[in-house]
Amino acid sequence: MKRYLILFAAIVMQMCLGAMYSWSVFVQPLKAYTGMLQSSIQIPFSIFYFAFPATMIFSGSLLPKLGPRRCAVTGGLMFGGGWLLASLGGFHFGLTVAGIGLLAGIGVGFAYIVPIATLIQWFPRHKGLVTGIAVAGFGGGAALVSQTAGFLMSTRGLTPFESFALLGGVFLVLVTASGFTMENPPGTSFGHQALLPLDSVVRQKIFWILYVAMFTGLAAGFAVNANLKELYAGATTQSGVAAVSVFALANALGRVSWGIIFDRIQAAGAIQLNLACQAATLLSAPWVLQSTAGLILFSFLAGFNYGGVLVVYVSTAARTWGSTRVGQVYGWLFSANIPAALSPIVAGLAYDRLGTFTMPLIGIALFLVASTVWVGRSRSLVNGSRPALSPSSA
Repeated sequence: MKRYLILFAAIVMQMCLGAMYSWSVFVQPLKAYTGMLQSSIQIPFSIFYFAFPATMIFSGSLLPKLGPRRCAVTGGLMFGGGWLLASLGGFHFGLTVAGIGLLAGIGVGFAYIVPIATLIQWFPRHKGLVTGIAVAGFGGGAALVSQTAGFLMSTRGLTPFESFALLGGVFLVLVTASGFTMENPPGTSFGHQALLPLDSVVRQKIFWILYVAMFTGLAAGFAVNANLKELYAGATTQSGVAAVSVFALANALGRVSWGIIFDRIQAAGAIQLNLACQAATLLSAPWVLQSTAGLILFSFLAGFNYGGVLVVYVSTAARTWGSTRVGQVYGWLFSANIPAALSPIVAGLAYDRLGTFTMPLIGIALFLVASTVWVGRSRSLVNGSRPALSPSSA
């Protein structure tokens, strides 16, 4: 029964760690409180998605050495502490950037990969499904956070910074407590085999195919998620919060659903299908985003497809490089978040100039189409057996 306890703790941990997906709920209150522009308010979001994957580049390599419990607890302390630091942003917004953007981002970088890599060890025959379940909380938790934050600010009259303080205290307790349950199955041996030289991976074409495809999928999800409440000009505060919640729930549903899909078809097919569905969603924006119902539908489709991004690539990495190396390799692959994190700022700048998100969404959709074609032309490589590793990693 231990593996099911770890699975439950993993979901709780990820529900907290995914709180940044609720960021668009704070955008309008922060703009009203600080007088800052849309693009400036997105800086904590983009810094978070720089610090998070940058940390994973190193934390994935530290995981076999430190063990899952130490990595998870360290991440929980930093993540909760970051939100508490962000609550001081009323004195200077730079403290919010440093707290939620930098410190919390580093904390998630330590903790995020732990439940994924750990559960793949406990459930080796269901990599896609268990990964989807584990990270579903990362997307679904934002629905709870967005509803809670909306209630605190609109009903209880709390400022965004006071909300950060309350949420940060909860995150500090829950993530740290969940982290203490993380452990590998008895007899798991990483040893020298799990330490893979970076250059032996980045020289392989499959790594860059996955990297670029993941970048485009992430950029699409970030641009939509961070600006949801402004995608439809007629959105009210209530409909905006509803759209954020729908995106989050669809994100969680998508992670489980795409995990099931991945376990049943070849990797290249799952990746292509995910990219193509998101491209079609973004291309429909000029016609769909004409009403509140259209905003909700768009949020669901974009969130569902984005959820797949956080499943199909880590599962492909596990198939390609092996389960014991997935934390290390996925940490490098996950660095695609760093350039993708610029998409909310770029989209925000376009909105400040044009008053619409149509052009940036269509531009991202074209990148998604190009990635779909590239993966299709490399199907045999993406679906192939594990690549040869350098002698030093054998």
